[in-house]
Amino acid sequence: MIEVDGIINPATAKFITNAIDQAAQQNAQCLIIQLDTPGGLMESMRLIVKKTLTSTVPVVVYVAPSGARAASAGVFITMAANIAVMAPSTHIGAAHPVSLGEGKENKTMTEKILNDTVSYIKTIAKTRGRNADWGEKAVVKSVSITEEEAVKLNVVDFISPDVRDLLARIDGKVIKLDGGLTRTLQTKGVQPRSIEMSWRYKILDIISNPTIAYILLMLGIYGIFFELSNPGAILPGVVGGIFLILAFYALQMLPVNFAGLALILFAIILFIAEIKVVSHGLLAVGGVISLLLGSLMLIESPAEYMKISLTVI
Repeated sequence: MIEVDGIINPATAKFITNAIDQAAQQNAQCLIIQLDTPGGLMESMRLIVKKTLTSTVPVVVYVAPSGARAASAGVFITMAANIAVMAPSTHIGAAHPVSLGEGKENKTMTEKILNDTVSYIKTIAKTRGRNADWGEKAVVKSVSITEEEAVKLNVVDFISPDVRDLLARIDGKVIKLDGGLTRTLQTKGVQPRSIEMSWRYKILDIISNPTIAYILLMLGIYGIFFELSNPGAILPGVVGGIFLILAFYALQMLPVNFAGLALILFAIILFIAEIKVVSHGLLAVGGVISLLLGSLMLIESPAEYMKISLTVI
């Protein structure tokens, strides 16, 4: 059993896919993914869904605890499970893909992404015998439903208050796996074993947060700037370089607006030039303006959980 609480990102995807492999290697009865997510990156979600659909061990997605949600990417992950369960007072839905903009070309691209996403969720639903029509509505109209409605509409299998009850209710179920394999679950009275996220993936998960990535970027810039202002200090330059490497590693996993990144890089150039050229502060002012605009534009996503905190900027 694993717990996923937060944004679906590359660290989460790696954690889940590795857990599926580990469960298969240990010939586990099933893998339970306790899920509570506002959504996340499409690429990471697709990796998880692909692994779930081709898994040789039954995958159970349990939207829990009470108050949890499976939104956006969480809808796809839940519907891809062999068995989908929700706790009382939970909800699922709002799977509309993030808009890319309002220009003519962007509208065309958005329409293509929307059509592809609709086809994807309908394929998942049909593969698992779930409600494909509702899946389409979740993507196109961002509909969201409660756990009781999800059961009635055949989006999930049943409602369960806790893991013990869940294991008792899936006992004896015959699960069809990839490649025509079947498995009869024997889970009644079984004590689930938890798989924890490794420290490596925890660090990756932390720096994948847009706000954390931005803080690392700023600290890196300040470190390099201080080193150039005070040659020979060494430590600020070394620490700044490490932070910049971590920041760029994190940013390559996020929906970055390259115009925003270019403005931030231009700000760095202006700050360095201010040290070398007498501009009476004009270059520094230009750098501050460029840095501010770049920071506001850096992450290209209207989703709140993917935005950089304005208090940090």
